[in-house]
Amino acid sequence: MSYLGAGEVSREIHKLANLCLENNQIDPQLYDTYHVKKGLREPNGKGVLTGLTEISTVNGMKEKDGKPVPIEGQLFYRGINIKDLVNGFTKEDRFGYEETVYLLLFGKLPNADELDHWNRLLAYARRLPDDFVEDVILRSPNKDIMNAMARSTLALNSYDRNPDDLSIPNVLRQSVKLIANAPLIAAYSYLAYRHYMQNRGLYIHNPKPELSTSENLLRIMRQFKQFTPLEAKLLDIALVLHAEHGGGNNSTFTTHVVTSSGTDTYSSVAASLCSLKGAKHGGANIKAKKMFDELKKEIHDWEDDDEISAYLLKILRKEAFDKTGLIYGIGHAIYTKSDPRAVILEKYTKELAEEKNRMDEFRLHQAVARLAPGLMRKERKMFKPVSANIDFYSGFAYNMMGIPDEFITPLFAIARVAGWSAHRIEELTCTNKIIRPAYMSVAESINYIPMDKR
Repeated sequence: MSYLGAGEVSREIHKLANLCLENNQIDPQLYDTYHVKKGLREPNGKGVLTGLTEISTVNGMKEKDGKPVPIEGQLFYRGINIKDLVNGFTKEDRFGYEETVYLLLFGKLPNADELDHWNRLLAYARRLPDDFVEDVILRSPNKDIMNAMARSTLALNSYDRNPDDLSIPNVLRQSVKLIANAPLIAAYSYLAYRHYMQNRGLYIHNPKPELSTSENLLRIMRQFKQFTPLEAKLLDIALVLHAEHGGGNNSTFTTHVVTSSGTDTYSSVAASLCSLKGAKHGGANIKAKKMFDELKKEIHDWEDDDEISAYLLKILRKEAFDKTGLIYGIGHAIYTKSDPRAVILEKYTKELAEEKNRMDEFRLHQAVARLAPGLMRKERKMFKPVSANIDFYSGFAYNMMGIPDEFITPLFAIARVAGWSAHRIEELTCTNKIIRPAYMSVAESINYIPMDKR
């Protein structure tokens, strides 16, 4: 037997791919016949109930006379409204991500002494093993920072003397370490990609214990370690808003499923990272950013509603951008009239746009947020209200901070490690049963055919 040539391999793969498609078709009507909820969604779009949680609450509807009625979006962390949480620490001119992590993990807001001790603990944990950056991150640069984060997270298992102990003290130790180190892993992975694949300079800055997570991130990502107070404030708020979003989103549900199998913390977080990178989940923020990059090129008058609407219709009709028919950053699985995270982020994005002299771009975002929902309802004959979600403003906000496109989804991941950790602990504490839903086989029985008769 001889090896196939490169051209033969390509032709063979295409032929086998067609065979895959031919023999992997399930009649769509069978899903209705057997009452199978595709995507674990009810016909009305509501998620199938698969678990209970106390970590966060996400509302976009309320029941009235037995029918769901759209409401302004609500998000609660451990029962506290996200708006109150953000208003609380911003009024006191404090960074809020660290106390938000404390709230998610431990179910209560820390007092001053508890927050001080918690910040000290995070600062102590904010260090990677000796030679980890050189041996793991710099030796294998990857243009996909999310994949680099997943690989490095798995690699940390090798440096842990007790990786497989599922007791809560040990899982909490590992979780704190991952929450503290996710920003370093992501930043150094990007800097390695920047150096080895873009032929740009390499610099590795160490975190400073007295700085917040957002301040350290900006310091590490920038060659000269400089940033403005408003940049650090906005990034901190973005981390808070991305930290958690219920147990049913794809990556957090992945946390529950993988954790229920009895696997280790590093494997659980790596699996959730792989889920989050998808364009239908966390990767939607970079899609929204790139969509606006094209909008800014194709629309000549950013103040002309008619021209903006015409181009949005081209997107909806699969004639423009990536031709999927999606206006990224508009609409959400749960939120209807508004996404509370987008409402908060819009306010602070405007402040930064004023500081950066980019209000023309901000007004374009506002115009799209105003026009797109009506166009979508008319074009798709939708009855459920839609609005801008957090992905709509996050890419623009990060771009104003000089954060590269490759790092936009990793920023989401950095924040969400906190939520995943809280849900992992909740799964281990409350359920202790493997998640194993059923799939019905609809395959027909056929007889085996001997080789000489095929």
